[in-house]
Amino acid sequence: METEHPENLNDAYQEVPKGTSPHSLSNRLARMLWAVVYTLLVRPSPRFAHRWRNWIYRLMGAKLHPTARIYPTARVWAPWNITMGAVACLGDLTDIYSVAPITLGAHTTVSHYSFLCSASHDFEDPNFPLTTAPITLGANVWIAADVFVAPGVTIPDGVVVGARSSVFTSNLPAWHLCAGNPAKPIRAREFKSAAKPK
Repeated sequence: METEHPENLNDAYQEVPKGTSPHSLSNRLARMLWAVVYTLLVRPSPRFAHRWRNWIYRLMGAKLHPTARIYPTARVWAPWNITMGAVACLGDLTDIYSVAPITLGAHTTVSHYSFLCSASHDFEDPNFPLTTAPITLGANVWIAADVFVAPGVTIPDGVVVGARSSVFTSNLPAWHLCAGNPAKPIRAREFKSAAKPK
């Protein structure tokens, strides 16, 4: 079945004025404030200063369990869209594009260089308008190094996503090792003790 395209793509294209942002003025001002706060108070903080960073993130609207950890070189686009459970962790050099809400369950870790991306563009529209969708990571999830997680993805409890994988859908089974591009189940996780982590 063929897809119909406009005879002239310019007929479908509505030019967006330069300098137009899909974000509200209040959003842009809040992000400007956050950029200053991050540069002066978060990025230079020592790695062990978790309470200090948690306090700053909470001031900026993040919902963090007292034991959650965000390392100083993690780049968070909008802290007010971040929710983290007990002992959840955003590691160094992670990129958290939180245009839509991003939630990490208890004991969930996002490792170095990983990118949680809650926004994209509608490529079916010639104007490429911004689209957003939340990301939810369940409890006891480990996102290994350099993983990409796409907008709208939910990763269930206990999933380990192998390094340099890409997760585009929410169909990964709980308590499995998954890897690849796109990520697929490799095998169920096997535990040395009888019980799974709580």
